[in-house]
Amino acid sequence: MAFMATRGARAAAFTAAALGALTLTGCSADEAEPAASGASGDTGSEAPAELTAVSVQLQWLTQAQFACYYAAADQGYYEDAGLDVTIIPGAVDIVPIDVLTSGGADFAVSWVPKVLGAIEQGAAVTDVAQIFERSGTMQVAFADSGITSAADLAGKSVGSWGYGNEWELIAGMQASGVTLEDLEGGSTVQQAFDMNAFIAGDIDAAQAMTYNEYAQVLETVNPETGELYTADDLVVIDWNDEGTAMLQDAIWADSERLASDEAYAETTTAFIKGTIEGCLYAKDEPEAAADIVTAAGSTLGTSHQLWMTNEVNKLIFPSTSGVGHINEDQWDATVAMALETVNPEGATIISADPPEAAYSNEYVDAALAELAEEGVDTMGADFAPIEVTLNEGGE
Repeated sequence: MAFMATRGARAAAFTAAALGALTLTGCSADEAEPAASGASGDTGSEAPAELTAVSVQLQWLTQAQFACYYAAADQGYYEDAGLDVTIIPGAVDIVPIDVLTSGGADFAVSWVPKVLGAIEQGAAVTDVAQIFERSGTMQVAFADSGITSAADLAGKSVGSWGYGNEWELIAGMQASGVTLEDLEGGSTVQQAFDMNAFIAGDIDAAQAMTYNEYAQVLETVNPETGELYTADDLVVIDWNDEGTAMLQDAIWADSERLASDEAYAETTTAFIKGTIEGCLYAKDEPEAAADIVTAAGSTLGTSHQLWMTNEVNKLIFPSTSGVGHINEDQWDATVAMALETVNPEGATIISADPPEAAYSNEYVDAALAELAEEGVDTMGADFAPIEVTLNEGGE
């Protein structure tokens, strides 16, 4: 999960990330964890080849949402691409794009609608690879709530995290003729980054990611049955199905450096290539990828981590045009909704079309071409998700 923090907290947030200070783990507990994970590799007695040091700022904590990056580092894909990659976990008060534009990282991972707003405010950044092709955001309700679609949210208590995570929800309601004023209380309810209020019955429809909060419900005991909740106990509103999905996890680079620094441009392609290979590894070896993320510092339970890896794989594979390629129709749809979706203050995400430099397939397509020459299938047409059994508490 990513958060939108105030710009006033930027300096402190970046310092905390760079120094590896305390960050949150899961969505609630405090845990001291390393701020970075570098590419692994046995140097033996030979002098190692000179590697280009680069860093990437994640939008949230160390968890399998970012299995692509951790697997790429652990399996040596970044090193094979000539890179020594430092992975910087995010936190509640870190804005990845602010870290990127302030020079605190070479690349950043963030959702497109959030960054579109930053670009309109002057951030010179470019989406160079769209790792998630599908949205993982949904609204969850109990099966007996009478809620089956966005249109049914009228008059209900609807939770949202805010911080820029609410846009698909608002867009979905607007597409169904439901305004924020139509909700119980006249707006969304500020939801914590967990499902406690939903399970307690305080929220009729809660915001959730397929790979995280939805699983939190399924690994909770239903007091009426004494067994874990099941999918049959719930209904979900999937924004992919509702037609208001927006592009999420993307790799962002510094636009000005791309235009003026040839070495940085080449590094961008190399970083994307290694990341794609990490995604392919996580697709083929989800259990191993989940273990890699745990070893990198995540304290999520074993079954929850594997669930997350599996669900994230579904957001990437099968790929329409090769992992990371930015599909123009999806980009245009996200921009259109960013221009039309109105928040509680009456403002839209952006007021004008973003510049052409807001996204580019130049670097990801170069990486995909290199992988194709090596005989690597970057489409993942053979992808089949595994069956994951969640245990109580995600253990």
